[in-house]
Amino acid sequence: MYRKICNNGFTSDLWVQRYFECRKMFTTFVPAVNDNEASLLRNDERLIIEPDEVANKKLRLDSSDRVKKRKVAILLGYLGKNYFGMQRNPGMKTIEEDLIQALLKAKLINDEAFEIIQTIQFQRAARTDKGVSAARQVVSLKLPEHGNKDDINSFLPDEIRVFGIKRVTKGFNSKTKCDARTYEYIVPTFAFAPDSLCPNLSKENFDIDEKVEALSTIDGQPFFEYRVSPEIINRVNSVLKLYEGTHNFHNFTSKIKPLDPSASRYIMSFSCSEPFVSRDMEFVTLKVKGQSFILHQIRKMVALAIAVVRNLAPEETVTAAFQQERMDVPVAPSLGLVLNQVHYDKYDKRYGTDGIHEVLEWRELDDEVVKFKEEYILKYIFETERNENSMLKWLATLPLHSYSTREEHGNS
Repeated sequence: MYRKICNNGFTSDLWVQRYFECRKMFTTFVPAVNDNEASLLRNDERLIIEPDEVANKKLRLDSSDRVKKRKVAILLGYLGKNYFGMQRNPGMKTIEEDLIQALLKAKLINDEAFEIIQTIQFQRAARTDKGVSAARQVVSLKLPEHGNKDDINSFLPDEIRVFGIKRVTKGFNSKTKCDARTYEYIVPTFAFAPDSLCPNLSKENFDIDEKVEALSTIDGQPFFEYRVSPEIINRVNSVLKLYEGTHNFHNFTSKIKPLDPSASRYIMSFSCSEPFVSRDMEFVTLKVKGQSFILHQIRKMVALAIAVVRNLAPEETVTAAFQQERMDVPVAPSLGLVLNQVHYDKYDKRYGTDGIHEVLEWRELDDEVVKFKEEYILKYIFETERNENSMLKWLATLPLHSYSTREEHGNS
């Protein structure tokens, strides 16, 4: 059975193309055209061959392959322990690798998307480094309309949770549409105890074990019993405030030259919380909000602030670090660093009330997020700090740094 299509406004080339596409797509064809039909083809009249079996097969293909997809934003949290960061990296255990595998197992993406995730416009709001956790991370991608968080979570480890999925605009990109990121650094307060309170501390004849032993006693008491004074909290806040504004942070990362435009970053706020006690140890939360951050920037800012408060470096060292000269700045441990929030204020203002899309504040999920954060992220930080003394051991290395300018060697 075939239909004869004549030249009634359609170009002959288009119909010839459609004819051969049908022949290539399906294995069932009518017998070869006879001489009369061939002459019709030569006279710019086209044959569209549609046996009933072929038409039915085409209908089945259309219904199974054309799954409607929409651009969505996914809010998730994760414990960074045992992961080599957020971003997918072949051969490495990363958060994205586990998430993408879960999407595949839930049949929300196909094999092609699993191999080349860019085909579904996948993007993350922020990169987190090895061992760094996130309470609220956002990724954007295209998913089938029926996708839901329970299907994804059923294939994820408990340390990674999808909290919610929201429809976003077609052009939404979780990275470029993000106005700011808020990180927290949870640190035991004994980190701010002045070195003068710890006996037998000296740069000479440095021995890490001896230094840790000396730091274990603060003003005659075990280090974990230390309780910070309001005066020191005020001091911490005054140092953190020096980071606010737009500065050149080339000394707070690696492999970025002083004149590289990417070194310039805007810090909106940086402050220290009131102290609180967990596992018999006192902690504070340092909260920093900025447009974006570069590798190790937050951990280096925290490290230099601790050194200043401990009187290992003068306060002027912070502002000096914004200059072009290369400076020796230590890196604080990754344990206490948490991505706490990603902000979409401009997007929410423009699209959040259009009746189709929702704001990306996710406040309705706060209880679920806080529960996950407490049960996994904070619990791990507090227990690890108490059992492994990671901050105490790191503090022992601080006197090794000069906190002054240093000569460049080669192209480093």
